[in-house]
Amino acid sequence: MNDITTSPVAEAVGVSKRFGATVALRDAHISVAPGESHALVGRNGAGKSTLVSLLTGLQRADAGTLRFSGRPAPAPGDLAAWRSRVACVYQRSTILDELTVAENLFLNRQSDSALRPIRWRRLRERAQELLTEYGVDVDPAARAGQLSVEQRQFVEIARALSFGARFIILDEPTAKLDARGITRLFTKLRELREQGVAFLFISHHLQEVYDLCTTVTVYRDATHVLTAPVASLGHRELVEAMTGESAAPVAAVRKAAATASTELLDVSGLTLPGVCEGLSLSVRSGEVVGLAGSAASGNVQVGEAIAGLHRARTGWIAVRGRVVRTGSVPSALAAGVGLVPEDRHAQGLVAGRSVAENATLTVTDQLGPFGTVLPSRTREFAGRVIRGLDIKTPSASTPVAALSGGNQQKVVVARALATDPEVLVAIRPTNGVDVKSKEFLLGTVRGIANGGRAALIVSDELDDLRVCDRVVVMFHGRVVAEFAPGWRDEEIVAAMEGVADALGR
Repeated sequence: MNDITTSPVAEAVGVSKRFGATVALRDAHISVAPGESHALVGRNGAGKSTLVSLLTGLQRADAGTLRFSGRPAPAPGDLAAWRSRVACVYQRSTILDELTVAENLFLNRQSDSALRPIRWRRLRERAQELLTEYGVDVDPAARAGQLSVEQRQFVEIARALSFGARFIILDEPTAKLDARGITRLFTKLRELREQGVAFLFISHHLQEVYDLCTTVTVYRDATHVLTAPVASLGHRELVEAMTGESAAPVAAVRKAAATASTELLDVSGLTLPGVCEGLSLSVRSGEVVGLAGSAASGNVQVGEAIAGLHRARTGWIAVRGRVVRTGSVPSALAAGVGLVPEDRHAQGLVAGRSVAENATLTVTDQLGPFGTVLPSRTREFAGRVIRGLDIKTPSASTPVAALSGGNQQKVVVARALATDPEVLVAIRPTNGVDVKSKEFLLGTVRGIANGGRAALIVSDELDDLRVCDRVVVMFHGRVVAEFAPGWRDEEIVAAMEGVADALGR
């Protein structure tokens, strides 16, 4: 019995998985100890998602062994057994907005018996007990749709633990959190770790690996590369293990901007109800400007308003002197605004459509006469963007959902660039992509400005901001600071968090 309790809480040994001719995993392995925060990192397509699908019972390995606390993995389809051993909190929430927190926590198990009616008061009491046990401050009677992203994640973690699982996979859990939310999440994870809960932490943000995890495993090209204590592995060594190449800092993508001349984007006195009031901003030809801020700053809404997604109460937006009608996407497109939205899944891609169809959504008027869309022109146009952005796909007709995250993001960028925009608005453009894809995408944005046009990067990611010629920082709907190249990380972070005075600014 003691051997079982001291065994790895989750272990994969020599696992392999193929999907047709594609080798998704090859003789890979990983071992997570009880109470450990174990990071799994690698470029898109390295095999991370496939391993998660094996560890959660969604797929069966073609070869190799899976064990949980020394015992063999449950039989395929034994959902209750799998849930008692492992849970996964995905980047895309599985919480149902229209249900209450209590109903989400005990979905499909609201009653002790299928023959008994649901006792709603008792259900809420059970939910409150569970939330209290894990320190989640959420009203069990609240509709899940009213919760913040952070609260939804805490509810998902509590639900996972309620099945008895002591091993939780966290797939990009910080992707939609601001700095404060990340701090609170990490505090909660450390508390759970002290209670013996183990985590497999999957993230493209390598600094988070150093902040939270004790061990890191790297996958590359569908196989295991190394496992090492985080403290013994420098940033450069970790990136080299992920890419198989000598690491070059992302900041190297930045080139000297062309001499700024023509004002391409002019935002003047912009007021968005509940977001900002009287905000002004400009971007000139040859410039990449960063619009930084936390989730509550309003920077994302400002970027979306420039692209026509929100109507302003007062103020105006102009592109090369042409006023854009706010709240009108067609007006923004006609004026020369291209948008890379914040969430490629919810806003950027039509999952059931092909790479070609997704890449050409903004230029269907160019694909045939009299409003028709000719497949031959679509393929030709898509072929150019696939080559231009080095999109790794079997063909232009491949469903976009089949691509890795980095290549999906390239398709979103391709669609934004298809109209040859004067101003590219890129909102968190490298969210959820690997190191090499991040470098490529930021280089693409930089190239827009180097070609004489302009780009606005809306982000709280410091690596995104390093390619910028200027960084404008928002805090609670106001511009609070502006930085020229050479800024220090702590300066930007302090401004985003509203504590710039602490650094003497």
